[in-house]
Amino acid sequence: MTIALLIKVHDGVVLAADSATTLTAAQPDGSTAIVNIYNNANKVFNLHKKLPIGAMTWGLGNIGPASISRLSKDLRDKFHGMGSDPWVLDPKAYEIEEVASRAAKFLHDDHFVPLYEQADDEHKPDLGYLVGGYSSDSDDPRVFVISTTGPSAGKPVEVLAGDTGAFWWGQPEAITRILTGVSLDTAVALTNLGVPAPQAQQTAAAIQQQVQTQLVVAAMPIQDAIDLAEFLVHSTIQYVRFSPGGATVGGPIEIATITKHEGFKWVARKHYFQAGLNPASETV
Repeated sequence: MTIALLIKVHDGVVLAADSATTLTAAQPDGSTAIVNIYNNANKVFNLHKKLPIGAMTWGLGNIGPASISRLSKDLRDKFHGMGSDPWVLDPKAYEIEEVASRAAKFLHDDHFVPLYEQADDEHKPDLGYLVGGYSSDSDDPRVFVISTTGPSAGKPVEVLAGDTGAFWWGQPEAITRILTGVSLDTAVALTNLGVPAPQAQQTAAAIQQQVQTQLVVAAMPIQDAIDLAEFLVHSTIQYVRFSPGGATVGGPIEIATITKHEGFKWVARKHYFQAGLNPASETV
């Protein structure tokens, strides 16, 4: 599992994620069991070395033998004009929506569908993939999300269109409690206490309106958005750590920002190698 967090403010976009990836195995009764949890998966990506474009992933960690990290770098090569089927991005004329559509074709149509086309919808794994940044002629960032399941499978869907705020995916309970003031299970709890289901949903929403604290503010500086993102991802890691079950969120926190003038910048990042010993690899 994972936690993947997007914060969008006037100054730009912050992408933050943990590094845990869970290896599971099917059991004879049809359930799955955790075999191992690794804490060094890559979930935040730079999709172009010279343009303000980034990506983030959650859910399925690989398509066949290829990790989403490797596929993201393959996609980046295409955007740079490398390979036999390049999608070169013109720095003076490109749209983030177009970038997201090409990412959807590459990940969903070209790789996911051939592997899972025989599987019914119930047994198709879910891969979430975010593409965001600035179009060549835009002052405001746009963010699109691609999923391999659901009614919009394979189609980029814009989030926070013309707006600011936060979105999060993976294991959302901790951040939901912090940012909304209620649990994802509040309506269920009210139903268990005798409140009729339709009324329970309305009551849960009313409680949220009363108790939530506005932590994401559109005008906050990008550094404060970074600090908030780190706090929320760290809180999720600790929440899952002390909750019953496996610590399926964890490892180093990776954070990147995308702003109009500075472009894609790493704020926190892990390497499996020492950058000083590999200067040519420092920016991969």
